[in-house]
Amino acid sequence: MENALLIGLSRQMSLRREMDVVSNNIANINTTGFKGDTAIFEEYLMPGASADQFARPDRKLSYVLDRSTWHDMSQGPVQQTGNPLDVAIDGDAFMVVQTPRGERYTRNGALQMNSSGQLVTSEGYAILGDSGPVEFQANDRDILIARDGSIGVPDGSRGKLRLVKFDANQRLTKDGSSTFAAPNGVQPQPVLPEERHVLQGSLERSNVRGVIEMTRMIEVTRNYTQVATMLQNQGEMRKSAVEKLAEVPA
Repeated sequence: MENALLIGLSRQMSLRREMDVVSNNIANINTTGFKGDTAIFEEYLMPGASADQFARPDRKLSYVLDRSTWHDMSQGPVQQTGNPLDVAIDGDAFMVVQTPRGERYTRNGALQMNSSGQLVTSEGYAILGDSGPVEFQANDRDILIARDGSIGVPDGSRGKLRLVKFDANQRLTKDGSSTFAAPNGVQPQPVLPEERHVLQGSLERSNVRGVIEMTRMIEVTRNYTQVATMLQNQGEMRKSAVEKLAEVPA
């Protein structure tokens, strides 16, 4: 009976974790460049059921273990905006962002120009080019961003977007709604010229599919309710057993 309660509790904890992941996906369904997550669980086998008596040798107990979170790095839908500072990346690449915590990587191309003329993200972080932060002059107009990331104005060049890729995208960790950090041992690789596909005047929307996430939320809720009902029944059985054992024979 104790085994059933512990196994049920491990399942409820995993379902709570999965609900957190699904809720975060739904909350960012309209976040530009957001990549959805999926919780990954695995079976954890205990060596034996010490609190039970079996006719055969102790059987193994199967618990649920929260293993990790998988990032869905698939391309989100591209929406044309007509804004010359909006960019979308078609392919497996990231723009490099300078933050107070170090370099970060994003596909959120909703860019703007700050008061100093720097090209920045919506959070105010500088976008890095091949030679440092991308900067404009006060009179720059008619900004053109080519497919290879080159940034130009009628008076000349303003640099080129620094685009990188990773051999192990799943090892990246989220640092904000649409920004990733690379842990130790994961190094960014430069994107080859033929792999550069920057689309000016467009944005990559979130790759979260609302209908699927709502379906997952309903499924998680139902599973949690079923486990809670099972645990309640186990508790009532335990209470009934204790009461019967405490009865004084007539």
